Amino acid sequence: MRLALMTEPQQGLTYQEILDAARTAEGARLESFFRSDHYASFPGPDDQPTTDAWATLAGLARETERIGIGALVSPVTFRLPGPFAKLVATVDEMSGGRVEVGMGAGWNDLEHAQLGIPFPPLGERFSMLEESVAIVHGLWTEPDGWRFDGKHWQVEGSLVRTRPERNGRRHPPILLGGRGGPRLARLAARYADEFNLTSASPSDAREAYARVDAACQAIGRDPAEVTYSAMTGVLIAETAEELRDRTSQLLEIMDSDGGTDPEAWLAGRRSRWIIGTLDEARERIRAFAGAGAQRIMLQDFLPRDLDMIRLMGKLLD
Repeated sequence: MRLALMTEPQQGLTYQEILDAARTAEGARLESFFRSDHYASFPGPDDQPTTDAWATLAGLARETERIGIGALVSPVTFRLPGPFAKLVATVDEMSGGRVEVGMGAGWNDLEHAQLGIPFPPLGERFSMLEESVAIVHGLWTEPDGWRFDGKHWQVEGSLVRTRPERNGRRHPPILLGGRGGPRLARLAARYADEFNLTSASPSDAREAYARVDAACQAIGRDPAEVTYSAMTGVLIAETAEELRDRTSQLLEIMDSDGGTDPEAWLAGRRSRWIIGTLDEARERIRAFAGAGAQRIMLQDFLPRDLDMIRLMGKLLD
C-alpha cells in the first residue's frame, strides 16, 4: 500500500511547523505530503493563524527533496482555472516535478464569508468545478489556440508556456476527491488520474470505486488508468497506553466543552479511521486494500506530533 500524509495546517500551524511535518514524513519514507486548502481555523479554536496552501507548497518545493507535495483539495471558489493552471505548473517546476493537484467544489461557507469570497449554491459550484477541471486539463494538454466555451469561463486562443511535463506525463496528476456520487464519478472518469474517497469505510470505498469504474467504461476509458485512494483519519501508537494519551490530546483539540467520552469518540470513528497499535493499523490498511484502495492519505489532526508521523512510516515495514 502506498501511504501519504494529509495535514490540516489551518489548525494554527506556522510555515516552519508545516515544513517540519513534511520533512519528517519524507524521512519516514511516506510517498507524499498533502495539506488542506482552507483559510478558516478548524477543528479546534476558530481564531488560530492560517496560511495559504499554495504559498506554503511553493516553499516546500524548495525545502524538501523527494516527497511528493499537493493540496487536497483546492476549492474552485478560491482558484480561477487559468491562473491556477499557471500556479500549479510554477510550483511543479520549483519542485522538480513532484506536485499533485487536487481540485474540488469547496464546502466551508464560513471562510468564504470571512474573506468576501463568493459562495454559490452547491449545484453551481459543481458546475464551476466541471469547467475548471476541463480548462486546467485543456491548458496543459490541448494545442495552442485551444478554445473553451463554458457558462462560467471562456478560453480563446490559449497559449501556455511552459507546460508542466515530466517523466513522459503530460501534466501533474489531477486528483478529484469526494464521496463518489454519479456526477463526480463521471467527472473523474473523464479527467482524473486519481479518485480520492473522503472519510469513508472500506465498504463505502468499494461502492464508490465501482461507480467510477462504470463511468470509465461508459466513455471507453480503461478504469485501470485511474488510481483509487482513500483519505482517512489516523490515530496510531505503539502501545494501548500511548493511544489513550494521543486520544486525550486529540479530544482537547476537537472537543471544546470537554464532555466527550474518549471510548465513545473512538467507537464512532473506528469504521472510517485507522486507529490503534501498528498491528491494528495494518489490519485496517489491508481492509482498505481489499476494497480496492491503492493509496491511503493518512489525515492527521495532531500534526505537531512528529513521533506519530514517524510511526506512519513503520506501517510500510
